[in-house]
Amino acid sequence: MAKDKKSKTDTKKAKLAEKKQKQEKKADKKAKVKAAKNVDDSDADDVDLDAVLDEYRRQQEQFHKITEAVVDAPPRARAAATLMANPANANQLLLFGGEYFNGALATFFNDLMVYYIDRDEWRAVTSPNAPLPRSGHAWTRGGNDSSGVYLFGGEFSSPKQGTFYHYNDFWRLDPTSREWARIETKGKTPPARSGHRMTYYKNYIVLFGGFQDTAASTKYLSDLWLYDTQNYVWHSPTLPPAQLKPDARSSFTFLPHDQGAVLYGGYSRVKATVAAGNSRTKGGGGSAPGQRNVLKPMVHQDCFFLRITQPPADGPSGAPPTVRWEKRKKPANTPNPARSGATMAYHKGRGIQFGGVHDVEESEEGIESEFFNQLFAWNVERNRFFPLALRKPRAQGKKGGGEQRAAGGRRGRAQANEEELLRQLAALQAGAGDAMDVDEVPDKVEEEAAPARREMPVSMEMPHPRFNAQLAVQDDVLYIYGGTFEKGDREFTFDDMYAVDLGKMDGCKEIWNRPVEDWVESEDEDDDDDDDEYSDEDDSEEPDGDGDVDMTKFTASKRGKQPSISSTPSETTTTEDDETEDSTAATSPVDDGLPHPRPFESRRDFYQRTSNEWQEILMTSLRWKNIQPESLSIKEIKSRAFELAEEKWWDCREEIMALEDEQEAAGIGEVVSLADREGGAGGAGGGGGAGRRR
Repeated sequence: MAKDKKSKTDTKKAKLAEKKQKQEKKADKKAKVKAAKNVDDSDADDVDLDAVLDEYRRQQEQFHKITEAVVDAPPRARAAATLMANPANANQLLLFGGEYFNGALATFFNDLMVYYIDRDEWRAVTSPNAPLPRSGHAWTRGGNDSSGVYLFGGEFSSPKQGTFYHYNDFWRLDPTSREWARIETKGKTPPARSGHRMTYYKNYIVLFGGFQDTAASTKYLSDLWLYDTQNYVWHSPTLPPAQLKPDARSSFTFLPHDQGAVLYGGYSRVKATVAAGNSRTKGGGGSAPGQRNVLKPMVHQDCFFLRITQPPADGPSGAPPTVRWEKRKKPANTPNPARSGATMAYHKGRGIQFGGVHDVEESEEGIESEFFNQLFAWNVERNRFFPLALRKPRAQGKKGGGEQRAAGGRRGRAQANEEELLRQLAALQAGAGDAMDVDEVPDKVEEEAAPARREMPVSMEMPHPRFNAQLAVQDDVLYIYGGTFEKGDREFTFDDMYAVDLGKMDGCKEIWNRPVEDWVESEDEDDDDDDDEYSDEDDSEEPDGDGDVDMTKFTASKRGKQPSISSTPSETTTTEDDETEDSTAATSPVDDGLPHPRPFESRRDFYQRTSNEWQEILMTSLRWKNIQPESLSIKEIKSRAFELAEEKWWDCREEIMALEDEQEAAGIGEVVSLADREGGAGGAGGGGGAGRRR
């Protein structure tokens, strides 16, 4: 028996050595081809190395410098981005990332956009070291570190959403210098995810929940993490087993509190058993005759208080804080009906909530959804919701002396006095023989005192109903950016922005509103066939096909070549389709038609995922050799199929390890193919389930 084990080990070692030799030969061949190409492309046999280095330095300079340029239009439409009031400047808003889905292709962004409120001006920031394109990420200001903004996680998918993955990287943005810095910490860190939420408490960044998509299902998370901004370490506190704590969820509200944080609501999908044919939700197989297991959407309406107690000052440095979840009563006067995708921004001890969607399952064919545009304030201390309504401006007083004055008040009297002084000044200048026209003097003074600005329409109605809008409050003004609306099979991503003064509530100001008209209608069978072919390609060479295109782009990004941001944000994209196709042709190895292992996939996991395919390959091979598969036992067939899978796994090991290193450096978790998902439900992009109700 020991001899057999030793012989198998020797065989594996021999295979590895042989594989290494082959790879070295391939590398040498590629190097020779590349060198020959360089020689062919050059105009002369001798190359001025100094000139080449100078050109290289000039190219690197543009990637190693942070630039901020005024753009002539607002950012391109996007969903699942992050919007925040700049904690270091009361006159700016920060916007990062997001995705746009036009019915056929998904485009992800990693541009940092800054809105100058007083100038009504957008600026695009380019940086050599920015997080990769993503959506569904979370960020927050740094509590005591008011000069920092912290970002974690998110997700990215291929253009046709055949594959996607979640990030587990952690970043800090200096909102003044616009400089990004990736934070590397020792010890355990939060796993990759999207749809989570973050807030702050003193010197801690608090992270909770979210979801992960695997090849089998969507997994919602309920883990709690605290990052110590002074000792640069993540803590995952151990909670007492009997302590009540929030269920796993995403898309919830997470607000700061003087003694910790407050959590409300959220969305998840929970397992349920229903009668067969009684639900349109796709799920697992039935648990009993006439029954089936499904994943049903759940809109949470519970509330928890997270009490955080800092470690004693005389304790060891870097000691974790003490945390405790305390369940609160359901808030009074909650919006009815319950809704998901209702986002909330923090403002002076309360949360300002806008929008949302309520889904009603009608039949096997579809879901009837109701969308909202109501505005609510959640008083955290009183644990009660209050509706916020726009107030019509006061009626103006009667006209007197040919002029219209404001109805009383100190401001109205001051304005009348100023106008009288201007008239007297004009009369004096005219009496002194001044050639200036009397009627022009007040106009000139007014122009110098208040330069003309773009007029923004003001409405007494809230923006169009939507869910997952981005909210931010700066200087008592609520800003509402984008969001999503669904009608039938079409998904609208709003390209607009509004402002509401929370003190006056005197109307909703439209900063901009552009129609989005590039939705691509599906072609039924033709489009289905194309998607199937794309998915088949992803299945056959998952790490080398579509995923390899992304990794090639990410490698360039780490060298400093960020996706370019043009002067027109509507043209901003992470990559062009033609470029990705060329990149795929240039970097993907030849497809041998066999199942391909994925990064971070063990031999056993690889075989479990592809066992049926390997058994079919084995039986086909046996028939070609005139051997009937029926002559072998089931155990022997499985054993031989496992050997084939193991051989393929070892053959691809070097290549997969390189991809694993590259993904780890980019903060990328496991790559998932939606074709492997049961029912095809996905979390990325504009699909169903978790993705559309982040």
